[in-house]
Formats: sequence, C-alpha cells, structure tokens
Amino acid sequence: MARELTISNFGLFIGYVLPGFTALGGLPFLAGATGWGTAADGSDPSITEFLSGTVEAVATGLTVSTVRWLVVDTIHHRTGLRPPRWDFRVLDEAADAFELLIQIHYHYYKFYANMVVALVWAYLAGGYAYGWRGLWYGVLAALFFVASRDTLMKYYERSGRLLSSSS
Repeated sequence: MARELTISNFGLFIGYVLPGFTALGGLPFLAGATGWGTAADGSDPSITEFLSGTVEAVATGLTVSTVRWLVVDTIHHRTGLRPPRWDFRVLDEAADAFELLIQIHYHYYKFYANMVVALVWAYLAGGYAYGWRGLWYGVLAALFFVASRDTLMKYYERSGRLLSSSS
C-alpha cells in the first residue's frame, strides 16, 4: 500500500505541484531566491505557510494543467499526434500494464507540458525583468515542449497497442 501511495504522490507532485510553484514564483535560480516553498523573507516557513503555499501551488498547477489541455494538447493533436482508439473491454486484463504506462509516460508528459505553460506564465508575470537571463524561460519551455511531444507519442503508441481490440 505504501508503494502505491508513493507512486501516486510522485505523479501528482511532478504534474501539478512543481509547475504550480513555477507559475507562482518563476525560476528561483534566476532571481537569486532561495527556492520554492520558502517563506517570503527566505527563512524556513512555518507549517501554516508551508501548507498554504503547497495548496496554492496545487491550485495553480491544476489551472496550468487546464491551460495545457487547451493549448499544448491541441497543438500536439493538430500537428499529427493522435490519441489511439482504445478498446476498454481489454482493460481488465491490462490494467497493471496500463497503470505502468501512465507512470512512466503520462505523468512525465503532464510535467513537461505543464511546465511549458508555467514557464510562459511566469515569464509574462515578471521573468522578462531578468533581461537576457529571462531567455532561460524560453529555452526551458522549448525543451519541455519537445520532451512533452516525445512522452505523449510514446504513451499513445504503447497504450494503443496494449488496449487495441486485436490484442
């Protein structure tokens, strides 16, 4: 049971919390800040500040994910990545393998694609003030976009084969 909770939490953490912190605070290494989740003055946060910041990051991460669905998913689909035709009648026999594909591909897709949106959001909210260092937002967004396309393609290919009616 503990292993399952760890895997589930990891997917939620990389898919929503990290992009949420990025959208809220930008890239700490560019601003010379101490990092995500610290108190406003750079000290260790109180439990209330930590929990509040984490809830804000999750809410922002879910908002980022909605924008990702609207923008990044649409770009991928309109440029040739098509979702497979899944036959959910075979899911019973393939549930463990399907869950593994979600863990090794789809969670990372959400992270990469959500980070594209979070980085653009953070740049527009103030990252441009870093001058030439602000270019890191664009470089990382481009890198994450390419990575998101690759992981989504692998997820679609492998889950499509797994859940096809000819299996």
